[in-house]
Amino acid sequence: MIERQPPRFTDDVSVVLCGEAGQGIQTVEHILTQGLKRSGYHVFSTQEYMSRIRGGSNSTAIRVSRRRICAPLDRIDLLIPFGKGAVRHVGKRISTETVLLGERLFFGDEYQGDRGIDVPLSEKAMEVGGPIYLNTVAVGLLSGLFKIEQEILHDYLRHHFSGKRDDVIQKNIEAAEKGFAISQDVLKKGWIDIDLQRDPRVEGEMIFDGVEALAVGAIAGGCQFVPFYPMSPSTGVAVFLSQRAKEFGLIVEQVEDEISAINMMIGAWYGGARAMATTSGGGFALMTEGVSLAGMLESPAVIHIAQRPAPATGLPTRTEQGDLFLALYAGHGEFPRIIFAPGTIEEAFDLTRRAFDLADRFQVPVFILTDQYLLESHYNIPSLDLGSVSQKRYVVETGPGYRRYRLTEDGVSPRGIPGFGEGLVVLDSDEHDEEGHITEDLDLRVRMVEKRLKKLNLIRNEILPPELLGPPDFKTLIIGWGSNYHVLKEAIERLGRQDVAFLHFKQVYPLNPDIGRYLQQARTTVLFENNATSQFSQLIRLQAGFDIEHRILKFNGLPFTVEEVQTHLERLLNPDDAKNLDGGHGYALRKGFGADL
Repeated sequence: MIERQPPRFTDDVSVVLCGEAGQGIQTVEHILTQGLKRSGYHVFSTQEYMSRIRGGSNSTAIRVSRRRICAPLDRIDLLIPFGKGAVRHVGKRISTETVLLGERLFFGDEYQGDRGIDVPLSEKAMEVGGPIYLNTVAVGLLSGLFKIEQEILHDYLRHHFSGKRDDVIQKNIEAAEKGFAISQDVLKKGWIDIDLQRDPRVEGEMIFDGVEALAVGAIAGGCQFVPFYPMSPSTGVAVFLSQRAKEFGLIVEQVEDEISAINMMIGAWYGGARAMATTSGGGFALMTEGVSLAGMLESPAVIHIAQRPAPATGLPTRTEQGDLFLALYAGHGEFPRIIFAPGTIEEAFDLTRRAFDLADRFQVPVFILTDQYLLESHYNIPSLDLGSVSQKRYVVETGPGYRRYRLTEDGVSPRGIPGFGEGLVVLDSDEHDEEGHITEDLDLRVRMVEKRLKKLNLIRNEILPPELLGPPDFKTLIIGWGSNYHVLKEAIERLGRQDVAFLHFKQVYPLNPDIGRYLQQARTTVLFENNATSQFSQLIRLQAGFDIEHRILKFNGLPFTVEEVQTHLERLLNPDDAKNLDGGHGYALRKGFGADL
């Protein structure tokens, strides 16, 4: 029991739920974040979990704040253990300030601090109908601590369980009420005081995760067909779209393997539909011959790769940024491509929509690189920019004498589809002439290769610039790409230095030529990424000719946290403490290029 001065939270609360797979932790996360948002709180949540259907130890982190927050913390303010082993699982993150709120049975043997509050969650669940209601009791407990109105919670419980019988809905409401009653006892005894200012504008906002944002971006981009073979963490995209297939005129097809998926995707574009294949690294490895086929056919292609730790099966439920080179060099031969790496929910939507437009316009493969962390993180956003949505089509009506691969000045040939016009649309995976027939004319081979590569000149005109956050007269430049956007942004804001800026890349190939002027200005460059060989710094060297001075790499399957980034930067920016930088625990801290592959 708490014996010291009870903690008071007025700015930002980090809540962690920890238990076994199958205990309904994600249900608590979903219901609680919606209730918090509807009550005027800003919320962010993310999860880490083992590759098990039952058992193991999983945790979900929920940040609740009076201001907009979109990044994970190491710090735990409130820990709710759902079973034995929970405290041990997150033990490195527990401090003397952490409050444990749960059953002493679950933390008594592992936690030796004086901030443990014993509350009868299981007992109240059994009073309702059994251990299945434990998660809803916890929802009620946390809702009460954050002073969420009971009617708001009850309304959302009715919505969340709307597919269940009326008695099941009522039992969940009863369980939430019992948890709420526990919270009132905790507050009355003064063990915890949560007093966050609310923002009334948040109530009307939306909570999105990366899966939903990317899927909605595909719909906005005119996607009509999604072939896939299940592979975490990409499967959620296909599931989300399949649940809305009828509403948006989509066909979502679970096929026999990833080879079929990419070939069906190419076939759909040939027939006039916009299509996307969604997979993860191991599945995409099987698709690489199809990528090369798209390059030779000059077929549009949109490919979503949800990154996770590898090689082989690796850590299938964890996160990493290890597939940049896989996307960059996939497919034998030389042909143009575009690679996006969204760093925010908004970018996941916008870049996916943009991917369909560019693939259609330039007849090239466009990749969207995400990762488990981005896809499965949630936070509230005001809206998505639907005003930028355009579904212009680039298909031509063919006439007599139509030549699919007509040699053009800019390299883009008129793309026809079968049945739209009088012309014959011929494709071949062999080198071909302008009509699409196989050729052994070696001079024509040279002209065809040059024609395909000419598209790079057009693509360069469409390269998205990197985003600079911070003072334009910076001395130290922090570089990041993809999902590290929010964690780097918040960590740098916490530093409060006027000589440090952050350069974020959401398009990682081709790189915008503006990168040169940023790198030339910087006295010190520091790059953060989640892989072991600093793939992005190697790409910068290849495309821009600059060596990144410091590279901080994390590859243990977990994302960076705000405190980790802040600590690394404080040490780097203070030369006296530079000796304290060392590796281990899933990190590599490197200078120069000696350790690269």
